[in-house]
Amino acid sequence: MTEPAKPRRGPGRPRQDEAEAGPGTQERIRLAAREVFAERGYDKTSVRGIAKVAGVDPALVHHYFGSKDDLFAAAIEVTMEPALVVPAIVGEGPEGIGERLARYFLGIWENPVTRAPMLAVVRSALTHEAAAAVLRRLVLRRVLERVAADLDVPDPTFRAELAASHMIGIALLRYVVQVEPLASADPEDIVVLVAPTLQRYLTEE
Repeated sequence: MTEPAKPRRGPGRPRQDEAEAGPGTQERIRLAAREVFAERGYDKTSVRGIAKVAGVDPALVHHYFGSKDDLFAAAIEVTMEPALVVPAIVGEGPEGIGERLARYFLGIWENPVTRAPMLAVVRSALTHEAAAAVLRRLVLRRVLERVAADLDVPDPTFRAELAASHMIGIALLRYVVQVEPLASADPEDIVVLVAPTLQRYLTEE
């Protein structure tokens, strides 16, 4: 007697044992994505390649994260941790917010674990519109809008964007282009010089 054919899985639908893998598997995929995007960049990274590093079926990656763009955003978020850091930046009030922002931003770039994925993010955003769009959405919605919401100044979002553009410019010259003497400057010296400007952007009317 011929056994009835098993139903095929639809796109993005994991097997039952994969679906029961739980949040630990989801985090493993997210960390694998950060590693692969950092190593290969946005354009050369595939969902299949990330799944291989994470040790899961590609369908499970789609199940948890949807598209490659969504996975790219998740990989950036696990690097920046806005849910933890934004309250630490704005939670102590306006005094010293420029210094806290500078230390947070430089801290991400100075840490070898988070520097590699951030380099991949910036390089990808410079050459691929899809990557740039993901970065804009994450930075705007998850970081800048939350910082701006706590600023008691005119045009808070514009001011937060000015502060972010200042720090991104430093990142490009220091870590991507590696212009001297900025590239080898002591991070503490950069904080001392940059913090007053960020403070003015974020607090002065």
